[in-house]
Amino acid sequence: MPAKKKTSKRPLRLALPATSANLGPAFDAAALAMGFYIKIDARTGNEFSIAASGRDRDICEKLEDNLILSTYREVLEANGRPTTPLKLRIANEIPIGKGCGSSAAARLAGIALAVHFGGLRWNDAQIVGEASRREHHPDNASACWMGGLTVASMSAEAEAQLVCIKPKGKWPLLLAVPEQSLSTEAARSVLPAQYSRADAVTNVQNSMLLLAAFAQGRPDLLGAALDDRLHQPYRAALCPLLPCLQELKGKDGVLGATLSGAGPSVLIFLDPRVPPQKARRALASHLSRNKLTAELVSTSITLRGANSSTR
Repeated sequence: MPAKKKTSKRPLRLALPATSANLGPAFDAAALAMGFYIKIDARTGNEFSIAASGRDRDICEKLEDNLILSTYREVLEANGRPTTPLKLRIANEIPIGKGCGSSAAARLAGIALAVHFGGLRWNDAQIVGEASRREHHPDNASACWMGGLTVASMSAEAEAQLVCIKPKGKWPLLLAVPEQSLSTEAARSVLPAQYSRADAVTNVQNSMLLLAAFAQGRPDLLGAALDDRLHQPYRAALCPLLPCLQELKGKDGVLGATLSGAGPSVLIFLDPRVPPQKARRALASHLSRNKLTAELVSTSITLRGANSSTR
């Protein structure tokens, strides 16, 4: 008889950070983890159940079409493991459908649950690779799992290749979150099929400059490094916060603003030498003058990724 595959009944606690991908020119290649989370306490049970609190509670606690549980079931089935019913307690701080990495966090949670309760011996590259294939890009998944700033690539033939970087210095952030959501599919639908060589070269140059800014602690480089020609010009009409907040670059402690992922939220990089309250007041006033509203969330780059909560 074949050896019985080991599974686990031990509870598992996860804390998966929000993420912001693309960072201007690093389209589908880089992302950073932010200091607010979806936290999950998982235990075996007689049937599946979810008790949720925090943001988007009604979405988080739905059993039908739940992204965490569907990913959990699919990974176990694909690897020939039994599906153990789980009782989940979820405390969510990540806005759903607003460019803050909520789907990557949910997919990674489902994969982590399958690895733990299914007894799969997967390493970080396998876990991030599985999430990346499901997301169709590796940036959010790598930053969510590893923390910090990550650069990632993937192909159909290999696991995700990823590098985690600890940014030098302090990087205070503000996240402007609008009330409306925007699907990644809708945001991708407005992108052109081809780009000019000049636009592609500019994005490569700015991506390299952006990486150098984080590695060397040079926030003064961000004004130029955040310029993008591949996705933001085309998505601006769907994300009115972006052109509005980009007008503040170089003023009142604002270094620059980019779409957070596919939008519609906007990530604002603040000058660490300027009191963050000053930038916050300037941003709120500017939005009001332009008849736009958004929740302003103060945060920073966190080095705590989801993998640190599974060890």
